[in-house]
Amino acid sequence: MEIILKRNAALAAICSAALLASAAIGAVAIAQTPAATAQADAGLKTAVANTARADAHKVRDTHRHPAETLAFFGIKPNMTVIEISPGSGYYAEILSPYLKSGGGKYIATGNPIAGMADQDKWGAQTYVPFNATSGPIAPAGSADMVVTFRNIHNWMWQPNMLDKAMTDFATALKPGGVLGVEEHRADPRAEKVEDTRSASDGYVSEASIVAAAKKAGLVLEAKSEINANPKDTKDHPFGVWTLPPNSTTAPRGGETPAGFDAAKYKAIGESDRHTLRFRKPA
Repeated sequence: MEIILKRNAALAAICSAALLASAAIGAVAIAQTPAATAQADAGLKTAVANTARADAHKVRDTHRHPAETLAFFGIKPNMTVIEISPGSGYYAEILSPYLKSGGGKYIATGNPIAGMADQDKWGAQTYVPFNATSGPIAPAGSADMVVTFRNIHNWMWQPNMLDKAMTDFATALKPGGVLGVEEHRADPRAEKVEDTRSASDGYVSEASIVAAAKKAGLVLEAKSEINANPKDTKDHPFGVWTLPPNSTTAPRGGETPAGFDAAKYKAIGESDRHTLRFRKPA
């Protein structure tokens, strides 16, 4: 009997160790996902290849990897997708036609994009307010996905705005819905703080993004190196805006410094960026 008990105790110890190792491996796998595992579907590839897209947008594809990024987020053409602050419409020109093709719905925050007014061509778009005092961006639990590209640093400069943003996103998402985030990456160095303003040069730490998402009830599921750029040294004279596409050459209201080499920053390309997928628990 004593031998059997000892054997059972040994087996239990081995099983416990195996479970702990498995859990540790799983944690590492989430933390170090190197690239998107999903492949862009044919419809998404078609939307990216659309010749009607603005030339100024198409030339950015080599830096932004839109098909791979959206596939990593898990987009499908029948989804309801909300894009936050789409700017000139780089992703909107891809998302809206793609979602139109599968019966999905494209919603964006801010003002309508002038170049996409022809909804027969680009698909229907709905625009909603989003700011420090705005209401819900969509009915609670109605969106399959919320995506935001290079916006988080802006919200960090406004009191409580990042928390509000994440809460708005979490509220709009269905249980099991996805928040896709792309943002200029400060890591491995710390965020720069200037006059109490975090990420003053536009580069944000992963910890800041994860903490804000977690506070809103969203869970980091995976991250990708799709938009990594090892050439980005993150020490540029005008912050991340020194790099393309902004290519800033002088401080606001100032003059270009003597010896400033714009070609050096053009050669770096666009910034090194986080690509993160969060999920709202089902």
